[in-house]
This record gives sequence, structure tokens and C-alpha cells, in this order.
Amino acid sequence: MLNIRFMNNIKVLLITVLKIGLRVLYAPIKLFKTKDRIVYLSRQSNEKSIDMLLLETAIKSELPNTEQVFRLRMIPDGISAKIKYCLGVIGDMYYIATSKVALLDTYSITISCLKHKKSLKVIQMWHASGAVKKFGLQSLGTKEGRDEKISAAMCMHKNYDYVLAPSKATAAFYMEAFGCSADKIKISSLPRVDEVLTDNGSTADFYRQNTALSHKKIVLFLPTFRDREAFAVNSLKESFKTNMTDYHLIVSPHPLFSQVGRDEVFSYKGSFSTYDLMKVADIIITDYSACAFDAGVLMKPLYFYVPDYDEYSRERGLNINLKGEMPKAVFESSDELCAAIRSGEYDYNELYEFKSKYMENTGSDNAEILAKFISILVNEA
Repeated sequence: MLNIRFMNNIKVLLITVLKIGLRVLYAPIKLFKTKDRIVYLSRQSNEKSIDMLLLETAIKSELPNTEQVFRLRMIPDGISAKIKYCLGVIGDMYYIATSKVALLDTYSITISCLKHKKSLKVIQMWHASGAVKKFGLQSLGTKEGRDEKISAAMCMHKNYDYVLAPSKATAAFYMEAFGCSADKIKISSLPRVDEVLTDNGSTADFYRQNTALSHKKIVLFLPTFRDREAFAVNSLKESFKTNMTDYHLIVSPHPLFSQVGRDEVFSYKGSFSTYDLMKVADIIITDYSACAFDAGVLMKPLYFYVPDYDEYSRERGLNINLKGEMPKAVFESSDELCAAIRSGEYDYNELYEFKSKYMENTGSDNAEILAKFISILVNEA
């Protein structure tokens, strides 16, 4: 315990020194003229997310002369790569200082730790369509959350002008997670909902490449990123091998989780996104993943497989009482879950209430709505 506390104190000291250095560097950079520009920031991926791709297209339609810059970099392994990453932060500061709007889908040290021009508007469009589990400032001091002193040193989730939330119910969680007031909440579903609801031919393409699966019902499992993910995946696989000969289970592990390898028995041919697989699936299973909200808009049977429900609730904390809100669709036993699926009975009223509560706008115009809002901010700057 003493070693952990000592190491955390060292981290706080290093973060404090880093902040001072960044603020000194940023002061002259802020003297650069603001341009007709929007900058996107992310540590979630090195590539544009589906939300960014859809929003980029919608903004081009609304603001054809506005430049859109993407600063997307995951923190790499290795000392030399980390040094290069840190140098890239200087570039981030330049684009932040010369943009009218900054959009981010994760925490950004350059956004939260620096003092920006008053003209800059910062929008947090979190990389999930909600939050079954506690996160951000909600989870400080928990087993899977950050240390409180480190979080304070990093100014976690400061300087947001707007935080996008898909519903009033979700807004209550987000105000806690991001430490923001109600006036900073903008009720807006993410552009990805448009993708989920758009028929892009993925289902037909899937069955063209997987003709052997045409006589089976497809079950998609979308687990969240957590220590016990491998256990949940393996136990579900065993139950499907034994009890579900008329069904084909596809496991789509969290992108940050590497312990769940591709299993040919539960695999498929072709390259399909998570949203494509949602369209293909007859049934969707998740645990504590925010994919539940994306999947819910399709109104397909949605189940929660949570073998560690009590333990996870205690260690991480949940925003949603799954057993209370979806009692007929929550299972701690994989065998009982399989039995429920085989029965063919499902409470769609329960699912509709869940979807309506946590995803207020389930139309296919979310990118357009958000682009119009951003255009107002750009034109006001």
C-alpha cells in the first residue's frame, strides 16, 4: 500500500511538472490567429471513428469552407514512441489554439489542463452511447477507476462547454462522470445511430460469404472491456457448444482486449464492423457495454449476460440497475440464458421502455442535427 501511494505521489509530481511545461509552451501558441477550423481529438483510436466520419460529411454540407482537422493518436508502447507522441501534443496545441470548435471523444490533457481562448468551444462527444457502468469521475478510487489525486492533477474532464448525452436519464450519469452542470448538457444521440439504422447491404453480403450459416440464427456477443471478459466469453461458448445447435454465436470482443482470440467455431468469413454485425444478428447479447444502447434501437432481442453482476456492481459500480429495468433479459448463468433464447419468448415492451429511456432520438438524422448545432458555434466565433 505504501509503495502504491509513493508511486502515485511521484506520478502527481511528474504530471504537475508536465502541466507547467505545457502551459509555458501554449502561451505563445495562443497568439496565433483563429481560423475557420474544427479540430477533432482522440486517444481512443488512430483512425476516424464512425461518429467522426459521419459528422465530417454532415459538416461539409453545412460548412463547406470550414477546415476539419483530425488529431487522433493512441498512446503507444515504448519510450521512443512515447517521446514522439509527446512531441505531437505540441501540434495538438497549435490546432486547438487556432480552431473555433474542438470535438473530443476521450479525455484530452491539452483540453483539460490548459487555459484556452474564450472563442474556443469544446464539445465532449464521448465514444459510447451511454453508460451502464460508472466511469470517469464516478469511478475514482474504485478498483478499475483512477486514483483521486492523479485525477485532480490531470484536471480530468475540465474545460468542456458542451457534453453530448443521448437522453435526460443518461445526462444525470454524465454530469457526475464529467463533473459538469446541467446547462452544459446537450441532448443529442451520436451520429453512429444513423449507421445502425441504415441498410448498407451488410446482411446480404454476410450471407453471400457465409452460406453455411444461412439456416442458423445468428447470436452476437458484445462484451465490455474488463478483467473477467475471457471467463464470460469462454463460459458462453461452452453453453452454446452443448445446447445451441440451431444457433451460431459470434463473439466481437472489445477492441482494447487482446486475450480473446478468434475462434473458428464461433467465427465468420469477411470483414464486418460491429454495427454491420448488429444488423446481421437475430439476437444480441452484451454485459455492461454501452453497445446495449446502440443495439436497442434495432429492437432485436437484447440480453445481458453478467455472471459477475454482484461483484462488478460492488467493485466498479453501475449507473443502471439491469435486473430492475430488464429483469427478463438479465442472466448470471449461461445455461439459463441459452434456455431463454431457445424458448423464443421475449418481452419487447421491456426493451422498448429501455430504448426510449436511454436513447431519445432514434431517427436517422443525428449527424445532420449535430452538424447544424456545430455550425451555429462556428458562425458565432
